[in-house]
Amino acid sequence: MSKVMIQPSTYENVGQAVDRVFELFPLDLKGKKVLIKPNVLRASEAKEGIVTHPAVLRAVVEKVEAMEPASIVVGDNPGVVSYGANEESFNKTGLMEASKGYYQNIGNESRKVAFDPDLMSHVSISQAVLDADVIISVPKFKTHGLTILTGAIKNSYGFLPGAQKAKLHGLSGGPKRFHELLVDVFQLRVPELFIVDAVVGMEGNGPASTDLRDIGQILASDNAVALDSVIATMMGADPKSLHFLYKAKEAGLGDFEMGSIQIIGELKQIPDFKLPPSRGEGILQNTAIQEILRSRSLMRPKADPERCTQCGNCVEQCPVSALSMNEDLPEVDSSLCIACFCCQEICPEKAIALQ
Repeated sequence: MSKVMIQPSTYENVGQAVDRVFELFPLDLKGKKVLIKPNVLRASEAKEGIVTHPAVLRAVVEKVEAMEPASIVVGDNPGVVSYGANEESFNKTGLMEASKGYYQNIGNESRKVAFDPDLMSHVSISQAVLDADVIISVPKFKTHGLTILTGAIKNSYGFLPGAQKAKLHGLSGGPKRFHELLVDVFQLRVPELFIVDAVVGMEGNGPASTDLRDIGQILASDNAVALDSVIATMMGADPKSLHFLYKAKEAGLGDFEMGSIQIIGELKQIPDFKLPPSRGEGILQNTAIQEILRSRSLMRPKADPERCTQCGNCVEQCPVSALSMNEDLPEVDSSLCIACFCCQEICPEKAIALQ
């Protein structure tokens, strides 16, 4: 039976929650190479709640330091195509300072590994991921327009450096296959421990929504499927409706049924939590679910003229070139759009909505 910890916390006393994590999920780190991987979507202020909070990362780094590892690396490959400089993202968010000198740009060195021959025969994965004896994944409690939530499993998508993340978005062709390839990527190197920053979470149209929610918890587990199931339950989403959890269960990575999970703490649904418009997508064998997915595939991004600064990031980073500037606003070609919503993810002004 998998265990999931739910521990009340603030950013001021988060060290106590991190201590509790290592009591419940002990790791022998002495003499080991340790990679700590936060969620760094893009350059943003910590107060925006888009990335793992620096206080959580610092607490994890300090705990690991005390366990005498051979080495520590803190790193991520921000964004779908590493938007902007890796260092810029860490510096602006405050995660560089929180890394206490252990930061590395893990996108600089990578190695090709076998992948799905029907999609891409090989992908490149950061060498630091492959070299690590122990990986501690530190995701953020957030919603996501394509996968409902971004948690333990999706945080591993950042193991892939560079533009291949956007390429995989394009090749997936739609939500179902993208859910599946997330699990495929996750299986390339499964982390040993997951610690989720749920002190302040994100609701609404994540992963870069303006809607933040005080939750006041740190979550942790050594099983990503169980942990993401708990996150879904807290958000008010049925774990059975999330296709990536079905795929992960089929792959033998864990179970999303609450009866198979030992909860250490108090599991409560967050009242009136706002899910993305795609709520309910998932099990394609269900005709009702299929109709929801069909409706989802009709959704398209639209720029808010009051927020958009015409920076052009969304146009440049669209993996299928479906966006172009029209009278100083990005406009989508519906015949090309594959509903991956990378544009929403990258937009620094949060100006992209789904309609």
